[in-house]
Amino acid sequence: MADWFEEWFGEEYLQLYPHRDDMDAQRMVALIRRTLPWRAGWRVLDVACGAGRHARALEDAGARCVGLDLSQRLLQRAREVTRAPLVRADMRSIPVRPRSMDLTLNLFTSFGYFEDDAEHGRVLAEMAATVRPGGWFVLDFLNADTVRARLVTRDATVGLAGVHVVRRLSEDRRFVCKTIATADGRCFEERVRLFAAEELEAMFAGAGLAVVHRYGDYDGGPLRALAPRVILMGRAA
Repeated sequence: MADWFEEWFGEEYLQLYPHRDDMDAQRMVALIRRTLPWRAGWRVLDVACGAGRHARALEDAGARCVGLDLSQRLLQRAREVTRAPLVRADMRSIPVRPRSMDLTLNLFTSFGYFEDDAEHGRVLAEMAATVRPGGWFVLDFLNADTVRARLVTRDATVGLAGVHVVRRLSEDRRFVCKTIATADGRCFEERVRLFAAEELEAMFAGAGLAVVHRYGDYDGGPLRALAPRVILMGRAA
């Protein structure tokens, strides 16, 4: 049986989330540029690049970007907006030379997809292994405490007519689960592990990364209780 993320990230996903726009991508890239010792020409790997909005913003900032994603449909969409090389691959096995990137990114909650926490640790280590000594790894993740406190359990979306979304926490409150039902009777599931910032930092340390910068939103606000995001920037040893 296929994992949920192998089936979901297609055309329906793109239509369901029209608000995931270029402006958010530009804010995230601007935060990276003013926080890290950014230089034009940096080699940047965008893991789970999706439809290419961050890759395009990175190119505009002078990066030599490579995008990687498992979804063929999202990569096709990315090709429409970026000139970056695009690679179809699973983040559990990244076909990139170790220690070859100045910066590797995993943005907009493109993590936490697996059942086993040990696998999450291995995936983060796989991404970190692509970073050169002294280079950087940036993770942009949801804030687990905020999700638990403010979960909207049910809504009808405007992105795709006739779609209804039901959200719930797993019984152990370790996962947020989303069921998406379409007007034509299809059903998709999202399931993301709710890692606390401290748990993510422990994985950074296990992968040889020292967390240097912590933010709670794309404008560089502090990482505090009920901030919308957990953004960690770690430097490779």
